[in-house]
Amino acid sequence: MSDSLLQVGNAASRRERPERKPAWLRVRLSNSPAVHETRRLMRRLGLHTVCEEAACPNLGECWANKHATVMILGSVCTRACAFCNVETGVPDPVDEREPEHLAEAVRELGLEHVVVTSVDRDDLPDGGATHFARCIRALREHALETTIEVLTPDFRRKAGALETVVEARPDVFNHNCETVPRLYRRIRPGASYVHSVGLLARVKRLDPSQFTKSGIMLGLGEDRGEVLRLMDDLREADVDFLTIGQYLRPSLSHARVERYVDPSEFEELAEAARTRGFLLVSSTPLTRSSYHAAEDFARLRAAREGARAG
Repeated sequence: MSDSLLQVGNAASRRERPERKPAWLRVRLSNSPAVHETRRLMRRLGLHTVCEEAACPNLGECWANKHATVMILGSVCTRACAFCNVETGVPDPVDEREPEHLAEAVRELGLEHVVVTSVDRDDLPDGGATHFARCIRALREHALETTIEVLTPDFRRKAGALETVVEARPDVFNHNCETVPRLYRRIRPGASYVHSVGLLARVKRLDPSQFTKSGIMLGLGEDRGEVLRLMDDLREADVDFLTIGQYLRPSLSHARVERYVDPSEFEELAEAARTRGFLLVSSTPLTRSSYHAAEDFARLRAAREGARAG
């Protein structure tokens, strides 16, 4: 092999090696009995969690504290986003007993706050909105003290889907923008930034009492100005809560990490978000949409009450 070909081959090999994570992103795995109990409960009830399917780095901590984000409508997604570890393909039929199984799991875990998310189900006429609503109603009936947060798909081209979920009255309506608009074609093919921001704005118009929430990842190639403009767009949509975390590459077939963002930059962006009027901001390398969701909901409610009193 010529020197030039050898150099090209070595460069390709270097590109394919997993990126070395900085110290602030190294997470200890938990062997707590609660982790195993949560896993067994989910298996027994036939439920999926985004914690496992998306390979969340916070799984050990959250499950040790009996916090889990349940992923309804199966574990196979109809889209193939470049950042996401969830399997893409032809989804299974909808499990009609899933709402009652979800309520049973929440009761057994004794959750004060539950986060319910799903894969994209572009194959369903309403994108799974009716199933979301059924899950919310089952929780209201069987887990009376539990507050409910939904993290929904964009329901793009599904007339009436958003209204179905909002009318079921979750306490928090979350839909993640994930990244800045310039990167959508590469990172979120099939989605629309304008549609996602518009969806959040429509939630507030339909029910101003519901908290709205959105999240983005850093390290995909965005610049600071783009992040600040995204914040402005979300505030224009009256979004209450913004989460900002570091993108972590699930595998070599996913989008590469362009940069590991220093914790100090997360703090700077948190301050920039607060000055724009978000009621709550969570901005750290390990922040994820559902990380510390119960504690954050209490803080969110207190922030609203404080703003009204002021």
